[in-house]
Amino acid sequence: MNTRVQTENVRRDPAMVMRLSRLGSLHQCRLSFMRQLTRRMAQENWSFSRPAFEIDEHGVGHAVYTAQGPDHAYSLVAFAHDLPPEKRSDRVIAEAWDATFALFDGIPTADDIHRLSQNVPVQEAGRVSESELSLSRANRSVRLWAHVVDRLAAGQQPDLEQIYQVGYLMRTTAVYGSGKFGAADREKTASRPEVNGPFQTEMLSVYLTRTFVRDLVQHMAQVKGGDQTAQLDPQIASWLGIGNSTGLGMAPFIVNHPILFNNWIMAREEAIARVRSLLTASEDEARQFRGIYDRSKLSMSWWQSEHPVQRDKLAALNNDLQAISGYLDRDDLTQNQPWDRLILWSQSALSEEGQELLASLILEPYGELVDGLSCCMADSNSSAHVIDGSMSVGAARDLISNSFGWALDLDWNAAENCARAWYVSEEKLEPRLGERFEEPIAGYEQPLAPARDAAMAFKALAEWDTRSSVAEFLLRHPEHRHTLRRAQMSRVAPYGEIHDNTISATVLPIDMLRAKLSFFGATHFDPRSDRWVRICMYSGAPYPDELTPENADLWVYPELPQ
Repeated sequence: MNTRVQTENVRRDPAMVMRLSRLGSLHQCRLSFMRQLTRRMAQENWSFSRPAFEIDEHGVGHAVYTAQGPDHAYSLVAFAHDLPPEKRSDRVIAEAWDATFALFDGIPTADDIHRLSQNVPVQEAGRVSESELSLSRANRSVRLWAHVVDRLAAGQQPDLEQIYQVGYLMRTTAVYGSGKFGAADREKTASRPEVNGPFQTEMLSVYLTRTFVRDLVQHMAQVKGGDQTAQLDPQIASWLGIGNSTGLGMAPFIVNHPILFNNWIMAREEAIARVRSLLTASEDEARQFRGIYDRSKLSMSWWQSEHPVQRDKLAALNNDLQAISGYLDRDDLTQNQPWDRLILWSQSALSEEGQELLASLILEPYGELVDGLSCCMADSNSSAHVIDGSMSVGAARDLISNSFGWALDLDWNAAENCARAWYVSEEKLEPRLGERFEEPIAGYEQPLAPARDAAMAFKALAEWDTRSSVAEFLLRHPEHRHTLRRAQMSRVAPYGEIHDNTISATVLPIDMLRAKLSFFGATHFDPRSDRWVRICMYSGAPYPDELTPENADLWVYPELPQ
């Protein structure tokens, strides 16, 4: 690998990176959590087994899938249900699903499975224990499910075009972890290297869920077709990912976890800066990039959406791809800081979709330079952050100005700047976004408007002597504690704050959803409104019985079956 770098890596300015429109244009990359997991499992030679698959002819029963790492085993306990069509809903208020799951810490006994059978299928209405690390549920993609079952039962393979267009046979509607409904708190497993990184437990649950879905559709085809049933072609099966429907419940996460989100963004920005600082690239590195770019174009061609915002972004991305191809025809990518030149060119020539796609793609030839940053993406200390009361008022104002300078002159009494309010629904205890001036919700507002709150704190601080202490100020104004805490966090988290108004009349929560999901490694974002989105996970990934160090990483970029 070419390691000749400049003496300084310059990361992109948070004021540029942390705009919602850009965060809503992020793509998966080498640091995405799914790819971290598959790389680790392959490198550590994890073993996989299916100790139980007790599903009847109606598609009802349970199965167990166990992943054995170097020190710990994890088992997905899956329950299949015969769900009437009228009960199938992706909404969080649903009470029944096609399949429900728990990720068990270790290998479950018969008593464990019986206990889970009484609780997992009812999800929120039940309780799990600290032996469970996650709780989840999924619904079928009805038309594609029926198509695959019918074709296999008739001795035929499913139509590849339909596979490409949908991408999944089931989609999860929630994957809960970290203490939800009685499941184990993160502290129980945070010291284990294999699940120390962000969302590794949840990514493992989804990975094993995908295997269960493949096995279940084959089982149902066998029930229908008997001896004439075809076995699903492994190459076709590889493009069946797991869908996911994600709504507003996920959006506040990146506001509520500024240090954790900073660590994700900073790792990616550091990776981009390292690659951009390379003075030259070898012909092999340039060839790798071009190959990955060509494969990414195929993935982009499968990406469809009917949402007007995403449809416009996809149209711009298609134009970007033509422009990128033209650039690559003119440049051999080997001399004169080729990756820095490419990124600088993109900033004036491409949409944010295209810019962020390139920013992810340039990392691919440089695993040795980039992959180690994954160990910097967790956060175990932000919850313990204590306000430094000795800080001067003047220093606190400087911190607020640095993170929220753009927000200090906004008229926060103007309706368009405070049109929305975040609150928690009483029924499901899930975040919601309402219209402040049309609904009686202002009294229930959650602290999810850091820009407005920063402007209010900044104004209050202006009335104090700059030499006064933060402790003195907060004794008189405790309502600003959360803002001062965030301001002090910014000293170690320059990418921790969104540089946009999260309660404006024009805010698009789907930008926050996509920012988080891109780090999961999701692809083919398909907004269904400004508040929820469908995605695909693990499409192209090797199944457990196929996983090797050679195929554990670049699976996210498709190659057409031969």
